[in-house]
Amino acid sequence: MATNGTASHAKTLPKAKDLWQHLSPEAVARRPSPLKTAFKYAIDPRIVSLGGGLPLPAYFPFETISATAPAAPFTLYNDPDLSANAPIVEVEVDRYNRNQEPGMIPLATAMQYGQSDGCKPLLQWISEHTETVHHPPYSNWGCLMTVGNTQGWDAALRLLTSRGDTILAEEYTFSSAMEAAHAQGVRSIPVKVDLEGILAEKLDEQLTNWQGPKPKLLYTIPTGQNPTGGTLSPERRKAVYDVLSKHDIIIVEDEPYYFLQMDTYGPGTSATKLPSPPTAEQEPEKYNKFLSKLVTSYLSLDVDGRVLRLDSFSKVMAPGTRLGWIVAQDPFIERLTRQNEVSIQTPAGFSQAIVYSLLSKWGQNGYLDWLIELRKEYTHRRNVCLDALDKFFVQPSAHAPAGLTDVVEWKEPTAGMFFWLKLDARKHPLYGQLTPLQLEKRIYEAAIEHGILFIPGSWFRADQDPVDETVKPADDEEVSVFFRGTFATVPQDKLIDGVKLFAEVIGKEFLS
Repeated sequence: MATNGTASHAKTLPKAKDLWQHLSPEAVARRPSPLKTAFKYAIDPRIVSLGGGLPLPAYFPFETISATAPAAPFTLYNDPDLSANAPIVEVEVDRYNRNQEPGMIPLATAMQYGQSDGCKPLLQWISEHTETVHHPPYSNWGCLMTVGNTQGWDAALRLLTSRGDTILAEEYTFSSAMEAAHAQGVRSIPVKVDLEGILAEKLDEQLTNWQGPKPKLLYTIPTGQNPTGGTLSPERRKAVYDVLSKHDIIIVEDEPYYFLQMDTYGPGTSATKLPSPPTAEQEPEKYNKFLSKLVTSYLSLDVDGRVLRLDSFSKVMAPGTRLGWIVAQDPFIERLTRQNEVSIQTPAGFSQAIVYSLLSKWGQNGYLDWLIELRKEYTHRRNVCLDALDKFFVQPSAHAPAGLTDVVEWKEPTAGMFFWLKLDARKHPLYGQLTPLQLEKRIYEAAIEHGILFIPGSWFRADQDPVDETVKPADDEEVSVFFRGTFATVPQDKLIDGVKLFAEVIGKEFLS
């Protein structure tokens, strides 16, 4: 492993390729903050420090912070009939940890100015988790704490791009990520996808025929993609990685939904609540079985050291923790640390202290238990959604006596929070009079009027560049309209109602 962790096999692995030439002039120009270099002396108990501008911890108005959380293995936690009896863990962090409790970052440390890569105990925990899940295939990798993947992406842009540069992204992608790039004067160019993800052969063709300076990076959400819900298979990830290695392009792998991978869908399965996963005592290979089912990450394939992986607790704990991390080769991590020193400094001490204490109570396997339980819950919610789509779009109904299968199609999501509806604009009675984008706007407004919100697909176009308003519609948009829905946000009865309401809108628009 890298500088912030240890791996038993690290000595047998090669080092990452030297990719320093990919750094932006801004990243290369960064120098260590002189005040930060002196910090190691300020926290040395042998030295009387009069040099740092650190407040005295005795003046912090927080003696303890505490939280109550479910206890592993969480088999009762999400069952409303049994949750009152579910075991819990009490997490408490005090100012000085005078009792030397294990698994605690004292408030005197967590609430103080700290190291810009994150509190060391939490960073070590995350490094061990990364090794367990991904086994990066080179030795000099490391982790750096962020305040979530949005800030991590902003940091990656500043690390690798400059105004006037170009990046690649899936044809439809997280719109806020593209807005961050465009605000920095970076143009985004779409890569062709299907309902699973990037088409490697199209990507290779695109880069082979590229005119001018090559793109600086590919931004990709390969698991539970936002907005399409697609998940790229291991074979296709390897093909994409090989193309980008061939053309010497950096990969930014944004993976907030990675652990929201689901079991196979079977029609009608939402009628039965999925059983709780077995305990480790009942199934000794439980954790290996879970890890083996996870799709291969780009980080796991990264023999070059060209992947920056963005990870986060936002989707598996809570967005408000504002805690994430970047995994990359050490030279990139060092440059990102210099950036943290003069921007965020370090993620919030409250979050680092509470999250680390909870993870320490759970342990590495307990955290996997939590992720396994989330997998079960999201699988069930996905099944409820797909059953509702079948009921209201496929089966005959009052709003569509013959169903709507000739109008609407979708791919069953196997990860994430989203489902992606593709509507055949040619079947709309106003097609030809209105463009597909005009039809999209019409349907969106009709849905709002009918009491249901779906997000128009065009909002996620990777080439929505405010500098260039002459961009032509994507090929599919000549004949198709897209909408994104989520099965994660509302109670299950509201989810079913929402699908029904949108089906009524589509039936009225296309069949009346």
